[in-house]
Parts: sequence; structure tokens; C-alpha cells
Amino acid sequence: MSLNRRIAFLVAVVVFAGIMACTAASAAEEEKVGGIDPQKVLFQHPKYEQILKQIKNIADQKQNEAKIAIDKESDNNKKAEIFQNMRRVIAEEEQKLMQPLFKEIDLAVRAVATAKKITVVVDKTALFYGGVDITDDVVQELKKKSASGG
Repeated sequence: MSLNRRIAFLVAVVVFAGIMACTAASAAEEEKVGGIDPQKVLFQHPKYEQILKQIKNIADQKQNEAKIAIDKESDNNKKAEIFQNMRRVIAEEEQKLMQPLFKEIDLAVRAVATAKKITVVVDKTALFYGGVDITDDVVQELKKKSASGG
């Protein structure tokens, strides 16, 4: 490789490295990462305890219904089928009751992230270093929405 080609190559590498450094710096300025503790947010949701009680009541009712049906049944395969069906129904009911809470949490996370100009929100256990913990802000947003009837 001639000296001119080497110089041109080195200049191209330096220019490319400079462009990449500027791009990385600008991307870092654009991206702001937030972290939340999803379990804490869920447990402190204003409606969580109420939903938990509803789930427990449904589970108790379905377990009692299943126990009565199982006691009347002599076939072990049918007993197992009744038990599995009861578990499936309870899981479906739990999912149906929890879904609105998850939606409210999602909206609260989005509202807080937008207000704080955060572009990425992850479970804070996934953050090794850096990021902004917005857990308490999300909990406050949920409480504010709940108090205003939203």
C-alpha cells in the first residue's frame, strides 16, 4: 500500500471514528433510561388490595365447588379433570381482574416517563449502572389518578 493510500485510509478511519463518537454522544443525549420496581408499583396500587380480596373470594368459591364435585365423583381421572378445570378458571378470573391494574400501571409509567423526558423504562433490576428510578413517581401517579377517579 502506498503512503498516500495509507494516509487516506487513516484519515478515513479517523473521520469514521469521529462520526461514530458524535453519533454515540448524541444518541446518549437522546436516550434517558428509567427504572421501576414493578412489584412495588403493583403492591402499592390503590386498588391492589381490593382486587386481591376479589380473587381470594372467587378462588374460595371455585375450590368449594370443585371439592363438592370431586367428592361426588368416583373416577380419579374425572377428579383430576375437575381440579385442573378449577385451577384454569381461577387463573382466568385472576388475569381478568388484574388486567385493568396492569393497564393503569402502564399508563402511569408512560405519563411519568413523558414528564421526565425518559425514553426507555425497564425493570430496575435490569439496570447495572445509571438510569433514573421512577418507582415512587409512578406510585404517586397511580394514587393521583385513583383520587381523581381516573
